[in-house]
Amino acid sequence: MESPARHVYRRLHAALGPQGWWPAETPFEVMVGAVLVQNAAWTNVERAIARLREADLLEPRRLARARRETVEQLVRSAGYYRQKSRRLQILCEWLLARCDGQVDRLRDAPLGRLRAELLGLHGIGPETADSILLYALELPALVVDAYTRRIWVRHGWIAPPADYHALQRRLADDLPVDVALYNELHALVVQVGKDYCKKRRPACDACPLADLLPDGGPCSDER
Repeated sequence: MESPARHVYRRLHAALGPQGWWPAETPFEVMVGAVLVQNAAWTNVERAIARLREADLLEPRRLARARRETVEQLVRSAGYYRQKSRRLQILCEWLLARCDGQVDRLRDAPLGRLRAELLGLHGIGPETADSILLYALELPALVVDAYTRRIWVRHGWIAPPADYHALQRRLADDLPVDVALYNELHALVVQVGKDYCKKRRPACDACPLADLLPDGGPCSDER
């Protein structure tokens, strides 16, 4: 029988079409967005990125050297602006030290080493690190998130509690190593999580994955 991850990908791609994610003009902008989107709605992140662009700060060296108070005000719409401004500038300092701010040069580094370095930066967790690796650097890092966990738990494909790495391993075991597939699957899962598999009052009847639910409806994900 086809694995859940493969089946979900085929089903959602047919129902929703390509998502064209991550929306950004440069790889560095993707990195900035990956930091700002932590605990934030994407529409609020877009406003923060637009303000950084207007201030000509969407470049590692300029953003690293900008006054912290200035950055805080520019990214305020993304929430937790003091923490996020600090995280952005730490990321920029790392980029300057690691590759002189030339993001494309990171693509030749071993994936495991890059991931470890990113995780060593203040405020960069597994989801943010993998988003940077996959979407900014086009490396095969499989991104999972709260939407992925919710969908997999509710369909009975993984038991709660399921931490990030356990869920990531489960999906990785089910899928070929493919950057384009990883990209599209995560984007499709996010769309389903936002539109159908909501934390409260999920719209199961309209969801493209409705018939894959176990008998009796969604499994509990309250643990």
